[in-house]
Amino acid sequence: MAYNKVSNKTQDKDVKYLSKDYNGFKSQLIDFTQIYFPDNFNDFSEGNPGMMFLEMAAYVGDVLSFYTDTQLRESFLSLAQDRENLYNLAYSMGYKPKTTSAASVDLEISHLIPASSSNYEPDYNYALNITKNSTFTSQQGSSFYITKDARFGYSSSFEPTDVSIYQYDSSDNPEYYLLKKTIPAVSGETRTQTFTIGNVEKFKTINLFDPNIISIESITDSDGNRWNEVPYLAQDTMFEEVQNLGTNDPTLQQYNHQTPYLLKIKRTSKRFITRVKPDNSIDIQFGAGTSDKSDEQIIPNPDNIGLGIKDGRTKLDTAYDPSNFLYTRAYGEAPSNTILTITYLVGGGLDANVNSNTITQLGTILSTNQPNMNIGMMNFSKSSITVTNPQAASGGGAGETIEEVRMNTMAHFSAQQRTVTKNDYLIRTLSMPPQLGRVAKAFIMQDDQTSPLTTEPNRIPNPLALNLYTLGYDSDKKITTLNDATKNNLATYLEQYRMLTDAINIKNAFVINFQIEFEITAFKSYNNQLVLLECITELKNYFAIDKWQINQPIIISEVKNLIGAVRGVQTVEDVIFTNVSGTANGYSQYKYGFNKATKGGVIYPSMDPSIFELKSPDLDINGRVTTY
Repeated sequence: MAYNKVSNKTQDKDVKYLSKDYNGFKSQLIDFTQIYFPDNFNDFSEGNPGMMFLEMAAYVGDVLSFYTDTQLRESFLSLAQDRENLYNLAYSMGYKPKTTSAASVDLEISHLIPASSSNYEPDYNYALNITKNSTFTSQQGSSFYITKDARFGYSSSFEPTDVSIYQYDSSDNPEYYLLKKTIPAVSGETRTQTFTIGNVEKFKTINLFDPNIISIESITDSDGNRWNEVPYLAQDTMFEEVQNLGTNDPTLQQYNHQTPYLLKIKRTSKRFITRVKPDNSIDIQFGAGTSDKSDEQIIPNPDNIGLGIKDGRTKLDTAYDPSNFLYTRAYGEAPSNTILTITYLVGGGLDANVNSNTITQLGTILSTNQPNMNIGMMNFSKSSITVTNPQAASGGGAGETIEEVRMNTMAHFSAQQRTVTKNDYLIRTLSMPPQLGRVAKAFIMQDDQTSPLTTEPNRIPNPLALNLYTLGYDSDKKITTLNDATKNNLATYLEQYRMLTDAINIKNAFVINFQIEFEITAFKSYNNQLVLLECITELKNYFAIDKWQINQPIIISEVKNLIGAVRGVQTVEDVIFTNVSGTANGYSQYKYGFNKATKGGVIYPSMDPSIFELKSPDLDINGRVTTY
């Protein structure tokens, strides 16, 4: 009964729950003491020892309130600030944050072969097969590796080999031929680490630390088994690209000239997933099982696919989950008593976006050749290898910032693994895996090929066709067009998400370069040059290319207000935008009439998707200041 009496007295007391900080807690504790303990404590001077206990209680309340608020904030994707918490939230929503992005480029690789002594035709016995992962280096030191074999002795419409006479002999007969192929390449270099694995451990995790890891290329154990990366450990089925050879499919080998590669469905119990950590290291996690048969035992078949019914075989028209074909509860094998060799790719970044004709140095060349050939002539063919990149490399980029992870996660989750709406296509385009190339800007609109005004030849009417306009960055983070390798990767990447009836045309957006001239008056008490410098700095930040998108207009009043808000500026007299063009000067080739494009204080971009770029702020911003 005494307990109940005390409890009732406590419940009768007026406890306030509004305070959130130290001062609030202290004030409410003083008020609480004055109301309920007036006879026990009434001296609230700072020198009274009793105030120490009130202040200690306020301190504890402040700390607990801080951690409660922080934990609540960090549990929401839109509010989280801690990178580790944000990464965990991203993974829970199916998004994998990016570390660094590799640049991609098409390489022109050439080498010489002799003419046949019998008919002076090219002797393809000396044609090299430069194998996948051979490396080449730019003049700036960036390393690139080819992503497929350069088979000079093979030529088709899909993989052509350009053949030309390089040198004639004294009788004007062909002596040497030049073979040239265009092969896609990706920036980066491969590295290897080994890990000794002891007893079996469920969901074994290995932390791989190396700056700027782009991707895991392969994991093999000491028995020669290959482990495969999957999106989730519950998924045991993956797609594998293999050469169209008789060993892979004898019935389809006859079509290898038209279809050089085959896409195979592969089931694997040896699988792993990767997770990027806040320190840019990568966690590699393996499965939980020890048997390679557990997955197959769980995989459903058409006889029992029905859900929630006793006899699924007779009611297959009942709703079912198609993902059951790909997902299991086994989670794959766990490695044990073996040595894992992990090969991974590092590199990328903006520095990998090298200019055209700068990848000219040979790195590690892996090649195979026909047996029983003249060793001297074969060595000559190998020594004649040359390489260049007609187009600049693009797609390289730094890792995602906290805000980019947040926005991309939200966008990824809303897309739900499909592309239906305009935003779906933009989200998928901008979230393409970095090793395939980096798209910096994207804009999508319905194709105009059904319009009667269309004059472009050989257009097939398709009301569901979409035009995807894209741009990338060069090594100086200037806007540039995507190279063909990145475009091809993007088309292939979008193929798995697009609707069956959709057609996607990937095009280059137009770049409009411009200059700014402005005139201001400054207050007499301010240094004119410092005011002018601050105005230029504000304009540089405002027109930073990160903040501009395709088809975004320039609002002149915003620019004037920006300049007018600078300390020391009395009046903004004038702001003039003019077009600047010419590839000889490093600008876009496209001219644009700013006067005709200005209406109501807004400079509109072209009807063709385009982006405004202040390419050289140090040269293209000119200001003048006067003092009255």
